[in-house]
Amino acid sequence: MTAFKWNWQQENWPQFTYDETVLKDLEYQFVQTSGVALGSIKHINADDKNELLIEVLSDEALTTSAIEGEYLDRGSIQESIKKNLGLETERKKLPQAEYGISEMMVNLYQTYAEPLSHEQLFEWHRMLTTGRRDLSDIGKYRAHDDPMQVVSGRLDKPTVHYEAPPSSQMTKEMETFVSWFNEIHSENKSKMLPLAKSGIAHYFFLAIHPFEDGNGRIARGLSEKSVSMDLGRSALISLSQTIESNKKAYYSALEAHNFKLDLTEWLVYFGETIITAQQHTIRTIDFLIQKARFFDRFSPLMNDRQLKVVQRMFKAGYTGFKGGLSADNYISIARTSASTATRDLKDLADKSILVKTGELKGTRYSLNLVY
Repeated sequence: MTAFKWNWQQENWPQFTYDETVLKDLEYQFVQTSGVALGSIKHINADDKNELLIEVLSDEALTTSAIEGEYLDRGSIQESIKKNLGLETERKKLPQAEYGISEMMVNLYQTYAEPLSHEQLFEWHRMLTTGRRDLSDIGKYRAHDDPMQVVSGRLDKPTVHYEAPPSSQMTKEMETFVSWFNEIHSENKSKMLPLAKSGIAHYFFLAIHPFEDGNGRIARGLSEKSVSMDLGRSALISLSQTIESNKKAYYSALEAHNFKLDLTEWLVYFGETIITAQQHTIRTIDFLIQKARFFDRFSPLMNDRQLKVVQRMFKAGYTGFKGGLSADNYISIARTSASTATRDLKDLADKSILVKTGELKGTRYSLNLVY
């Protein structure tokens, strides 16, 4: 038993505090980056906007699940996103886990402007837990008697990192949370900084831990909803992907605030994370613009094999084909012989479609993109 009181056991719960002056520079960066993202989106056509939407929502669905140790199939998620958006899909039957998280991502995108409600939270939870048989409370707040704890270590001697309010308090706690969330995002909203709203919403929800499972994924969804409500448009930020790239820092930042209500340090971490997520989206938009220009210029210069390989390279996104494209990769993707691959790759390099680096077995190729 800890000698300290958990955050929710303290007298002023849930009156969170933070040093607004510490966040001012981050808020300025947030506003600037938001403007850049909006300006970039205006330069892409309708088809590319759909591709951007599918790319960002797919990344979020994939990585928000990976943070919780659930690794899903990207192809199935992308097809699920398309289906939920009413776009044409190649697959009729889709796995339940991939479809469920994709359904939540699309719902979040389409309803970001609506006030938060218990019913929406329950709906998200049902989407996330589609097909689960190990949970007793699906689409409703937890009601079990056992403590809701975050633990690690041996089963016979676990380390308790955090214990959330008991299930008997869930109705009261969540009434407070939903009312608070809607109040700070109302037309007569408080002067609370947008990054603070999003970060506190995330932390507040996780501190309550109202569901038997899926709290992390819903908390990240609430953060994106908060940012979108402040911007007056869907933010399309890659929040989960940014968090997943350094999960240790995320969990450390959360755990550091289990016994206090001053969230300044947490909000600095979270604000920096949101700005990084915005920058990722901007790079994705720039990549899509370059992709359109690339195919306009080079498509007539490529044969079917070359086109197939280049399209596969673009699927890797702006981070590029992992390790660069090798001759073996080309043979595998194009389903061709080594001699044909050698000729095709030389031709692509000679035409400045691909950039060649290295020699012999270390030879690699990358897309010739100019930003």
